[in-house]
Amino acid sequence: MKNTIFMILFILVLGGVLSTVIVTVNHFTEPLIIKNNNLMIQKTVLEAQNMVFQKNEVEKIFSDNIKVIKKGSVNFYVLKNKDIAFELSGSGLWGPIKAVISLFSDLKTIKKIRIIHQEETPGLGGELANEKYLQKFHNKTVLPRINIVNRVKAEKDNEVDGITGATMTCKAFEKILNTQISEKLSVYRGN
Repeated sequence: MKNTIFMILFILVLGGVLSTVIVTVNHFTEPLIIKNNNLMIQKTVLEAQNMVFQKNEVEKIFSDNIKVIKKGSVNFYVLKNKDIAFELSGSGLWGPIKAVISLFSDLKTIKKIRIIHQEETPGLGGELANEKYLQKFHNKTVLPRINIVNRVKAEKDNEVDGITGATMTCKAFEKILNTQISEKLSVYRGN
């Protein structure tokens, strides 16, 4: 009985100490995590806008060239020439896909897409994040919708070749693009 009470007290004290350590570490690291996430978004937006920068210049170049317009819960990153960028996210085949897309000022032509996070199969759907593949989206039109085509060669202004062996990932990415672009442009225009 005495050993059981001692064990319970030991577990409670140890649990309290470890909980305090975790809360303290979280308190001190949370601002750094938030800052790093903001830097990652700024860096990705600059890359999506084809801007050249050094790693230590991200914040300055971003603040000098990009105006952040918040509409509802969406941040729009607008260049002086009115090209815009915004974040996209949705479900891929195996996990979430997060990206930043930039559009020219006509709001219908893709300037560039940068993938922030994806969990697709390496060598197949994971090729979605490959810069060589993402270049296929450059200068493609998003209106009325972007189509990722398989089994045929992309020929139209709104078509992009799919990734061989990754049809499901391509369809998931196509859905993310079409849904998110439509929704976010509607928010941006105030519709």
